[in-house]
Amino acid sequence: MKRLSAISLGWICCACFGSPTPLAPSLGGTVGVPHHGAQTGAVQLPKRGAGFERFRKNSPHYWGVPRLIATIETAARAVQEKLPGGQPLLVGDISAKHGGKIPGHRSHRTGRDVDLLWYVTTPAGAPIKNRDFVHVSTDGLAKVHGGDDDDDEYVRLDVERQWQLVKELLLAPDANIQWIFASRSVEALIIDYARARGEDDELVWHAETVLLQPGDSSPHDDHFHVRIACTPAEALRGCEGGGPYWEWLPPLPRLPGLDEALLDMIAEDPLDEDTGSIEIGEFGLWPKLAPPAPKR
Repeated sequence: MKRLSAISLGWICCACFGSPTPLAPSLGGTVGVPHHGAQTGAVQLPKRGAGFERFRKNSPHYWGVPRLIATIETAARAVQEKLPGGQPLLVGDISAKHGGKIPGHRSHRTGRDVDLLWYVTTPAGAPIKNRDFVHVSTDGLAKVHGGDDDDDEYVRLDVERQWQLVKELLLAPDANIQWIFASRSVEALIIDYARARGEDDELVWHAETVLLQPGDSSPHDDHFHVRIACTPAEALRGCEGGGPYWEWLPPLPRLPGLDEALLDMIAEDPLDEDTGSIEIGEFGLWPKLAPPAPKR
């Protein structure tokens, strides 16, 4: 009788990805999860374009997977064309050229995350250029700088353009939006605006689903943090996780199930408590699991 260790069986039943390397030539593109991964074949966002510009002009952290860069450019251009007279979208950090950790972020490691600063207006509603990551309160106002009360300046969240941006991101054919991290108060302002306009119910539901105030970081009341999900092709090359995979996105490839005869043998053969192995008849040679060390 040959034995298959429980650990060996685990390696058969799941795909285990690492980082791009000559030892794993099938890995490439966006690899790993957003907080632990790398990327190859990244594209750099230009310093400026139609409807957008970089917040940090000379930063080395404006590299992302090609479809994320295309989505930023397409969405910003659409907002400018459909709502003319506004200021450009300010784009914050994306990722380093080859991925990995960058200062100030836990994620942004695989070219699938981007920070987008708010569109803002004067309190009276005139579009103006945003100058920084300003914190928007429940009334839609954000203080620009501190000081005495008489010296405080305020801007207002441009809810019209923020909703248009959300729409363009969700409707972009190759974006696969997974999350748009934002504070609950900002989400409420945007969703209330969309409902008041009579926007499509399904689109509003998608927006409510992906808009989320994260529970393990800042509330994101000063910017959108947009994350795109893996495509089926990227999943085959090492892209993983980052959040739920929404039902309206293209289906991911599924690993083939184990042969029914093998499953029957596994079910019939008891686990050997001394070796941690399962007998599987004549199904090849597999390394045995060393007996567990005695408890001390």
